[in-house]
Amino acid sequence: MLSEQIKRFLLPHTFNAAVRAGAAVMRIYEHRDDYDLSKYDGNFRSITAADRAAHEAIKRTLGQTRIPILSEDGREMHYEERCNWELFWLVDPLDGTREFIAGNNEFTINIALMENNVCAAAVIYVPYLHKIYFADRGFGSYVRDGVEPSADAAYTFDEIKQGARRLPLVAERHAHPLIAISRSHNTPETFAHVEALRRRYPDAQVIEQGSSYKFCLLAEGRVDYYVRTTHTYEWDTAAGELILAEAGGRLEALADGAAFRYNKRDLQNPWFVCRAHNCAIG
Repeated sequence: MLSEQIKRFLLPHTFNAAVRAGAAVMRIYEHRDDYDLSKYDGNFRSITAADRAAHEAIKRTLGQTRIPILSEDGREMHYEERCNWELFWLVDPLDGTREFIAGNNEFTINIALMENNVCAAAVIYVPYLHKIYFADRGFGSYVRDGVEPSADAAYTFDEIKQGARRLPLVAERHAHPLIAISRSHNTPETFAHVEALRRRYPDAQVIEQGSSYKFCLLAEGRVDYYVRTTHTYEWDTAAGELILAEAGGRLEALADGAAFRYNKRDLQNPWFVCRAHNCAIG
């Protein structure tokens, strides 16, 4: 178990890496007409100049910790090379690339610190909204507003905590259940699941939202439920899962309710559902 002293050392690195990556992303986002944003890799994941710039900003910052990094946009890491890691960073430098390309502002930077394949600390930064969410296993999750993208962000531990609000922000249940789905990654199974819920909860409302920001809305208590029936990877969920869990919510596999495992040989996740702390949907 990481000591409190080590966590105090690592949180500023995590926080500042996300904010610096946000600055790299926003520089390109504000001039995205000047870039070719239609590139795809062999797995049909959209890879843009912004993905690469964010990855480099995170690598420069987290590299100072000498903890290995497993990133969506970094080198493909063989399982035999990473399977015995006790501590590593699990990173998505730009989550919601399709939303970035579409220009709808719904993209995030996800950084999770994994200890023995369990998330010990997490940050999700929403650079367009200047909002950053962070969590420490066993010590709660928080949100800070007004954190502007900055290429030379250098927040200290005390500065990070100052002005942070503990999650959830909404304690009471909603009058109508609020179900989140992806804006860009849905399947017939998604809509069938939602319709089944609507038969049980006829007044349920559906909200479309891109990126891991859905986890943040769940952690705040502003959304009740989230279902995902398309491919995601471990870097898509690790940070959000901890932020949600420390706010009293949970993530589980759709098929059997099992907990997620990380640093698997195959980094894909199963389909899943999430519930906020105040979720009325069973």
